[in-house]
Amino acid sequence: MPGTGPEGVVSIVKSPKHPATAKPLPQAARAATAVAVLAAALTACGGASQPSSVSADQLSADPLTAVRSAADITGRTGSIHATTQLTTEAGDKKTSFTGAGGYDYVQRIGKLEVDVPAGSPASGKITEVLLPGIVYLQNSAAKIPEGKWVKLDVRQLPDGNLVSTGATDPASATGALRGVQKAELVGSETADGLELKHYKGTLDLAKAAEATGGRAADGLRMAAQTFTVKDVPYEVWLDQQGRVHKVVENFGFAGVAGSKDPKDLVKVVSTVTLADFGKPVDVVEPSAADLYTVPSQSPSAAAAK
Repeated sequence: MPGTGPEGVVSIVKSPKHPATAKPLPQAARAATAVAVLAAALTACGGASQPSSVSADQLSADPLTAVRSAADITGRTGSIHATTQLTTEAGDKKTSFTGAGGYDYVQRIGKLEVDVPAGSPASGKITEVLLPGIVYLQNSAAKIPEGKWVKLDVRQLPDGNLVSTGATDPASATGALRGVQKAELVGSETADGLELKHYKGTLDLAKAAEATGGRAADGLRMAAQTFTVKDVPYEVWLDQQGRVHKVVENFGFAGVAGSKDPKDLVKVVSTVTLADFGKPVDVVEPSAADLYTVPSQSPSAAAAK
C-alpha cells in the first residue's frame, strides 16, 4: 500500500531487507530510494583498465576461462556504450525498464539514463552517475529539487544497486561474470556481421566480489548477501577477442522478508548489451554544489515524524 516516506515523498517501497552488515540509510538516501524502480515493480563497477588500440586478447577455447576473463578483456577496450533492460516479476505483476549510457573503464566512471514506467512516483528518466562503490541519482524522488543529485554509497542499498534503480550498470553486469561457476558453449551466432559465441551457466556473486576486489566489489557483495537465488543463471555472448556483447542475468529474492515460499520469490531479469568499444563516454562526477542536502530540522519536528 502506498504511504508517506521521508520529507513527504510518496513511498511504495517493498524491497529486500538490509543484511545485518548493511549501513543504515541517512534521510537523504531514504528519500532518494523512495522511488526505487524495483520497489515500484513490486507494487504495480569494475576495476580500472588501460585501453589498447591493438588488442592481443583472444577468446579462450575453454568456456569457463572465456567467460571468467570477459570482464577484464572488455575493460581493456577503455570504454563501452550500453543499453539495458530490466524486468521484474512478482506474482502476476510484471514491469520492464529500459536504459542507455556508457562506462569509461580508464576513469572508472559511467552514466545511465533509465526510463521510468508509468505509475512510478518519479516521472521521465532517472539519471545515474556511477563510480566504484558510489552512485549519484538525479530525478530519484519527488522532493529532490530539479537538477540536484543524491549521493549514495551502494552499501546503503540492500541489492548494492544491481537492480534497485531499474538497470544493472555495465561494470557490475560484466563483473559478475568473474564469479562464474559453470559455463557451457551453446553455439555461435552472428550479430552486426560479427560471430559471437553464446554461453550459459551459473555464477556466484560472492565469488565475483572476491575476484573483483576493492570498492568496485561493494555492489556485488551486497547483492550476494541479499539475493536468495545464490546460483545465478546467466547467458553471455562473446566475440573472438573475448569481449562481452550481451549478458543476461537472472536474479531473485524474497518479496516477503524471511519467506522461502516460491510464491513470494521476486524474479529479476537483467539484460545489458554493449557496443562501440573504445568510443569516448561523456560523463563527469557531479560537483558538491549540485548535491541535495536534507534541510535541518528541530528535534521536536524530527520526533514528530
